[in-house]
Amino acid sequence: MFARCLSFAVLVALCSTAYADPQATRDDIEISRILNVPRNTVRIAKDPRDNTLYTLRQNGAVDRIDLAAAAHTPAYSRADHGIRSGFTGFAIGPDGSFYLASNRRGPRDSGHFALTRGILLDADTGERQWEQLDPDNLPVDVPIDDILAATSLGRDPTTDIRYALKTNGDITLVPSGTVYTAADHGFSRPSALFIDDAGTFYVLKRIDLSSYNIATITKGAVDPSSGERTWFTLAETAPYERCDCIFNHEVNGLVVSPDNRSLFINSGSRTDHGEIQDGNRQFSDLRETALTAIVLRVPTDARDLVLPNDRDALRTQGFLYAEGLRNAYDLAFAPNGDLFATENGPDRDMAEELNWLREGHHYGFPWRMGLEDTPQQFPDYDPASDFLLPARFTAVREGYYHNDPTYPPPPRDFTEPVINLGPDADAYRDPADGQIKDASEEGVRFGTFTAHRSPLGLVFDADNALAEPFQGDGFVLSWTEGDPDGDDVAGPFNDPSEDLLHLDLAKVGDNYEARVTRIVGGFSNPIDAEIIGNRIYVIEWGGGRGLWEIVLPQATIETAVAEAKGIVPEEFALAQNFPNPFNASTTIAFQLALPSQVELSIYSISGQRVRTLISTSLPAGHHRLQWDGRNERGEPVASGTYLYQLLAGDFVATRQLMLLK
Repeated sequence: MFARCLSFAVLVALCSTAYADPQATRDDIEISRILNVPRNTVRIAKDPRDNTLYTLRQNGAVDRIDLAAAAHTPAYSRADHGIRSGFTGFAIGPDGSFYLASNRRGPRDSGHFALTRGILLDADTGERQWEQLDPDNLPVDVPIDDILAATSLGRDPTTDIRYALKTNGDITLVPSGTVYTAADHGFSRPSALFIDDAGTFYVLKRIDLSSYNIATITKGAVDPSSGERTWFTLAETAPYERCDCIFNHEVNGLVVSPDNRSLFINSGSRTDHGEIQDGNRQFSDLRETALTAIVLRVPTDARDLVLPNDRDALRTQGFLYAEGLRNAYDLAFAPNGDLFATENGPDRDMAEELNWLREGHHYGFPWRMGLEDTPQQFPDYDPASDFLLPARFTAVREGYYHNDPTYPPPPRDFTEPVINLGPDADAYRDPADGQIKDASEEGVRFGTFTAHRSPLGLVFDADNALAEPFQGDGFVLSWTEGDPDGDDVAGPFNDPSEDLLHLDLAKVGDNYEARVTRIVGGFSNPIDAEIIGNRIYVIEWGGGRGLWEIVLPQATIETAVAEAKGIVPEEFALAQNFPNPFNASTTIAFQLALPSQVELSIYSISGQRVRTLISTSLPAGHHRLQWDGRNERGEPVASGTYLYQLLAGDFVATRQLMLLK
């Protein structure tokens, strides 16, 4: 359950060791194994400029995939980007820039501290006035160097009485006798006590950030002329509290907007279902933090952004995009520009989700998952009578499901997930009787996937390269091994999982519905996917760690324009041809925001026109056509680099393509 928990020790114990033998459910789908990826490979992404595939390992190594040679070669490492480990996310922008997400624990000795002082008011009673001091704006009379050098023992020079500071916050006489407690000075687990010449007490608490997470987004900007990359920190979170449990999902999924202006970042939850996770009593009554269970949006041209652990500040600064997402491990844009994200559910038998992400929307976590309310929020909740608590799962075994009178009320209305119309990945356990049922057969609204599938590897046919019934549609993997006939594994029930699903999405009202069909099964913990033309590339974490090529039926268009399905785009654009390089024919896609007089031509690298593919008026929408590698006279042209240019009204765009024979 990789998307459910990013602890690699737990991950290794859970994942399958069986070698995969994926099989298609249709005769027109071909499957081949390309190569084995290195251990700890977690992501795959393509450079949209030339469709080169790259993979990311947890240690930060980026490998280039040579599909023709069935080989991978090192491309970048921590020597390039400077980050040692903890990598979870990878995206490549339209301009070829790399974006890497990594997580690390904060330092034990952070150099930061909190300070309080107690000024004596009554020498006879020992009454003191305690006040918190701002470390960045200390009064001039505070002897900070002496305080920082102090230990847990202090002597009052005005009385020669010695005091000891205990780890629970008590200040006691030496050898015994408590005189002040943490309730007086405000610090649990303080670090040092200092008493100045006036008898003023100072209690110091050094900030230990080893129980905090710091997420870093590293960018590798590419120089178009040289191809060299410059690596720098695009953004980094302020330290935020981890849980002392396996549910630290951390920052992981990344996607760049089609216009290359924004990077979307998933920051997963630190709880299973919103229960208190106080970090072994370090964080009193803490459930989620301001930086967890959200999707962030940052500008791609930023540098050294600091993302505060403050929800209001994130919102005010424009970084907060969406809330209430347990762990949106994969994000992808559909051909019409809508942003979607997969989301895995809790240890309780509640649906996994596919969500259409929109700015300012709240998707329900932890109060609502799938289409069901989290029962722990209700005062009469009794886990003993809850049919949806599988004993195999950690949150159930550890007693995290319990009556919880302090569970906070829901903050607002929620946006529902995409509805699964079936026929696949829609098994559910009925909370009324505990029986496993099929949502589409029962006529039950279901959002979106069978519990415990851990959906990831979300991709779309954004270039409309596929033939029907797949054209322009989405595809998603499922990580967890399931039981196709029952409930005998710690995973999906009545559902084999570890597969590739076809998502035929349709907008209904203010949301989407999807017909979900299993088209390839039998992977071993598939962990990510990428799409190039009519080929989907799947990498596995388990078994032999295969890189698989799934060939789907390709759209066949003779040199003529075909209008793709979807809504009218908001802007003009010319896509990179696919495949590229090519040796027979290649498809060129473009979009028109308005009806336009269109001309699309092929040129030699020296600027001589080779062929005009189309010159006509076209309606607004998505279009595509093919070039068969021939000139105006129908003669095959030589191998090499060519330019293709789109003229549409005032819009002009030019890209390169390569013909190899």
